[in-house]
Amino acid sequence: MDSRYLKSLIAVVECGSIADAARNEGLTAAAVSQRVQALERELGVELLSRAGHAARATEACTALLPRARGIVREVALLAGDADARGLTGTLRIGAISTALTGLLPGALRQLTRDAPQLRPAIVPGTSRSLYQALLAAELDAAILVAPPFALPRAWQAQPLRQEELVLLAPRGWRGNVAALLRHHPYIRYDPHAWGARPAQLYLDDHGLQPAVLCDLDALETIAMLVADGVGVSLVPRWGGIDKLASGCRMHAIDAPDPGRYRRQVVLLSASQAERPRMLQLLQQALQDGA
Repeated sequence: MDSRYLKSLIAVVECGSIADAARNEGLTAAAVSQRVQALERELGVELLSRAGHAARATEACTALLPRARGIVREVALLAGDADARGLTGTLRIGAISTALTGLLPGALRQLTRDAPQLRPAIVPGTSRSLYQALLAAELDAAILVAPPFALPRAWQAQPLRQEELVLLAPRGWRGNVAALLRHHPYIRYDPHAWGARPAQLYLDDHGLQPAVLCDLDALETIAMLVADGVGVSLVPRWGGIDKLASGCRMHAIDAPDPGRYRRQVVLLSASQAERPRMLQLLQQALQDGA
């Protein structure tokens, strides 16, 4: 059985259609379809249920997907096993949006220089979705906000950044932090996001209940809305905020405990990683640029 055929089947299931899977794989739709049919003949079961342009996994396909993913993953690791340095192959890295523009660019340049045979595969997402992807073994590591709960012993979190809380307001709006929050629309960092907890903690500590205009789990968009005069917001001072918030006033939030209102960004990975040397290099590159 050719592991590439399993890879194509997984792509169809994840994309929802043969055409989309073919585009992702760089193949023709006919080639992907032939691969799936070859698997069906070899296994003696129907793997896909086709309706129009859509393709869905059958019950038999769903049952074998975990093992198929494991086989594809093990085959992908072979090249790294043959490299004495352990720096050949693909490293799947999840990243929250602010890390994509803040921490990652410099780290990727360093990785490319230090390990030319390493191929980073970047997966964007929220902290919650990236954590779930790690648990499902879909990622090797993720840059995300530190989870608001104790991690299982099988996982480790390496601190990367402590981001202070700031109030963003349009340049022409005057007043202290409390006045700005009381008298202007509040663009709230989505309270369900892990990184939004410091902002809500600050509001609770000071008895502030601003008029919420909307909730957003997109800090870059929040900064642009504030710069356009839509409202004010409490956000962490992530790397790269100065470029996006150039049209804003930025007020630092003071606290007796310096860490009380800070967002912690970490590199999360398995304690027993499949590619420890790659992760060590990634961690060093991220810390150098943090």
